[in-house]
Amino acid sequence: MPDIPHLGEYFSVLAALVWAFSVVLFRMSGKALAPLALNFFKNIVATVLIAVTMLFLGQSLFRAAPLLDYVLLALSGILGIAIADTIFFTSLNLVGAGLSQIVSLAYSPFVILFTFAFLGERLSLGDVAGALLIFAGIFLTAAHVPPPGVTKAGLRKGLALSTLSVALMAAGITLAKPVLNRSPLMWSTAVRLYSGVAVLVILCLVSPRRRYVWKTLRPAASWKIALPAAVLGAYVAMIVWIAGMKYTQASTASILNQTSAIFVLPIAALVLKEPITPRKLAAVGIAIAGIVLVTLT
Repeated sequence: MPDIPHLGEYFSVLAALVWAFSVVLFRMSGKALAPLALNFFKNIVATVLIAVTMLFLGQSLFRAAPLLDYVLLALSGILGIAIADTIFFTSLNLVGAGLSQIVSLAYSPFVILFTFAFLGERLSLGDVAGALLIFAGIFLTAAHVPPPGVTKAGLRKGLALSTLSVALMAAGITLAKPVLNRSPLMWSTAVRLYSGVAVLVILCLVSPRRRYVWKTLRPAASWKIALPAAVLGAYVAMIVWIAGMKYTQASTASILNQTSAIFVLPIAALVLKEPITPRKLAAVGIAIAGIVLVTLT
């Protein structure tokens, strides 16, 4: 990869934009596919695309790397792909695309917390103050009017699940960060993805609805939305997201990833007819102020 200034930052913003479109498509897919089935489908699609890409580039899944590198990437994939994404799709059905992306703003303080704890990256008073502002914006969404067909209790459950998925995703990528710094991008992506898929296969095998889950691999009407969602969200977004994490500091990448919350509001309003309410704008504004505070300190 050429030495391009701010390359990681460019990748991180691109990941946010691609993910914003993906979230809207996943919300539409969630009306036809259950969370585990949708997560399984998207990652099987990504597995095929990653395998073809690595074959085209002449790269192998197995390389001379320390066992610990494989273990850290595998744990990252299990936490961030198998578990966090399944929880995320569950929450997405409850709170909608707009609110879920507001909650995703918690990703940045979680990454900063985990990188401070495990990687020794800085943690200043500005980081703490910014994180508190971000969570204040998220708490503001708890008083939001629930989407049609969802109760207040369902909304709170969805917000809690969304927060949990973000925390697990942040923990997963923080585990992988040291390996990303010294490893090829596609190899790191593949090991992480295939580890997550392996656990998803096990979950599908033990699920009472396993026959339904496996049916998602057969061409169906749901593919019209689920397939482009999987290509964008599980392949394109994941590669540029990991590239952003690889070529800049984890905390910087995580902050720029948060712009997806800004992108998704107008997209969700146009496609899903989700209203852009004053409360949503206030929540995003407060959280973005926290992100700026973290960035400038």
